[in-house]
Formats: sequence, structure tokens, C-alpha cells
Amino acid sequence: MRFVPVAMESPLRIAQLAPVIYPTPPRGTGGTERVVSDLTEALMAMGHDVTLIAPSDSVTTARHLSAHPSLSALEAYHGPVAPGVPAALEAAQLGLLAKHLAEFDIVHCHGEFAHAAVLGDRIGHSVTTVHWRLDELDRKLFFHSFPELPVAAISAAQGRDLPRANRTGVVHHGIPVDRFQAGPGGGGVAFIGRMTDQKRPDVAIRVARAAGRPIRLAGGIDVGNPRYFDERVAPLLGEDAVHVGEIDDRAKQGLLGEAAALLFPIDWPEPFGLVMIEAMACGTPVIAWDRGSVREVIDPGVTGFVVRTEEEAVAALAKIDTIDRAGVRERFEARFTAARMAEDYVAIYRELLGRA
Repeated sequence: MRFVPVAMESPLRIAQLAPVIYPTPPRGTGGTERVVSDLTEALMAMGHDVTLIAPSDSVTTARHLSAHPSLSALEAYHGPVAPGVPAALEAAQLGLLAKHLAEFDIVHCHGEFAHAAVLGDRIGHSVTTVHWRLDELDRKLFFHSFPELPVAAISAAQGRDLPRANRTGVVHHGIPVDRFQAGPGGGGVAFIGRMTDQKRPDVAIRVARAAGRPIRLAGGIDVGNPRYFDERVAPLLGEDAVHVGEIDDRAKQGLLGEAAALLFPIDWPEPFGLVMIEAMACGTPVIAWDRGSVREVIDPGVTGFVVRTEEEAVAALAKIDTIDRAGVRERFEARFTAARMAEDYVAIYRELLGRA
């Protein structure tokens, strides 16, 4: 049999357009910026020519274009800034994109709305990822105005609110395989998320207490709704329920790796839920409420349990030791790595370029 060489697909010139609120990757809060960073680095590892358009305080191995520091950096230096500053930062960054637009095969946008107008006749060679819910009026008006804008959903649940004209696939988030390691478990339970009514840390405390397990809660107080923490969470804290504030990856490894389970009592249509796969990377099973993307992420009986009520969550905690932690980690490695995320996006990029 004569050997016929197979032509390798050429690297792509890819721009990743990050938000302007935090640097990429963020120092603390900033799930979207973390995803953009992980995707950028995974694409670089695949050999693609990647340009990250992000605030100047960002860090990347890719080519980096920036117009200004992030909003968080400006606030750290100047104190509270005028409400129009985020829009000014975004306008400057989009101006930078427009200047370099011809240099890219594909532009992947993780911002809000204005990028669609800047892309012009290159809009078909772009991908937009929205890291928020899609069922509200602002998104409906946006998609109605730009039916030709390709949008990749981060879950099928999120994608159900996306007009058919914009749909260009579903790509679940992923994180680097070596960011976290499987932990021993055996401790209390964990909660990680903003102290807000969407994430319901108060429910997590009640469930842990009813199950007779201590809980540690990590996450910042929601600046848009600080009364929620003061009125609904703080009164429930005690020796068996401790709020440790925002934590970095090292502390997250300890918190999740030592926990018997992560409680994820969301009260909104969660488009993905990055902390679920962070827990899985630590071998920690997840007890999650049946909303949004949860059933796409959690395999019941394998990586955790999907529940609807506090009573069901307490019952799930009673049988959490039946979950094999090694199996949880294996399922993470099979489904939710940054490398897999990058491969899925590259498949979408090439499909869009093939339509030209």
C-alpha cells in the first residue's frame, strides 16, 4: 500500500476580545476573563497565532494589544470612577480591534454588544460568546438587530434562548487539566460564589446544617446587592458556617479538595457554572439545583446529584460517600479541560471560514 501524506491544517490567526472590567486572567473575581485566558493559552498551545485584545494589566503568552488598564486597575489607582468609564474603555478597545481587524482570520468576542457594529463585513468571520443569560430584553434586541452574528452558546440550556439565525454551536467551558488536583475529601461541605440571591449561600448553610456538616463559604459580597449578605447570610453564620471571603486558586484547591461535596444551590438559569467543574477537577462531587446548565455538567450518581429542594439536597449529602472521587476527576478530564474547549472552538472557527 502506497503511503499518502495527509496535509495538516494551517494555524489560524485568531483574535480574542476580552472584557474591560478586570485583567485577563483576573486576580480574583472575573469568571469570564478566566475563561478567555484559558482559551487563549490553550489555542497558543495548539500552535495558532493568537492575539489577545485586553486591558494592559493582563498577562498572556499571546500577542497582546491594549488601549487602557482595566476598570479594576483604574479604580485601585483613582478610587471610584465616573459611570461612563467602562463604556469609554470599551470604545477604545473596539477602536483598537477596528485598526487591526484585517490581520485576523477569526475574531472571537467576549464583550457585550458594540463589537457587532465594529465587525462590519467581517461579521461572518467572528464568534461571540455571551457569558450571561440570554432571555432578557437587552439580548433579544441585540440579536434581532444582528441576525448574521454567529454566537456560540456555553450550554444547550443557554442556547435555547438564542435565535436560530445566530446559533453556531455549543461549547462548554474548560479549565487547564493541571490547575487543580484530586483532593482527599472527607471534610465538611463547600460553597463558592458571589453572596447574592442568584447563588443562594443562605440555602447552602441551611442544607449543611440540616445534614449535620460544617460548611465553609467563599466569595465576595455582591456590590449590587450588599443587603442580601447582611440580611440573609450573616445571621446564619457561626462556628459551623464560616465565610472566608474571596479566595485564589491555591485556597480554592484546599477548600474544594478537602470538602466532601460542593453545594450549588442556584436560583437562576445558570448558563454554565464554572465552579462545578473546578470542584470536579478536585475530585469533589457536586450537589446542584436543577436549573440552567446543571444537567449538562453533572452526571447524577457519577459526579454528584441533581436536586430540586433543600430536603432532596440533605438526602443527597447523606449518600455523598457513594460517589467515587477518582471517577469524578476522570469525568472532568474527559469532558471539561481547556484543551477540549479550544478544540471545540477551533472546529467552529474553521466551519465559519469554510462558508466564505
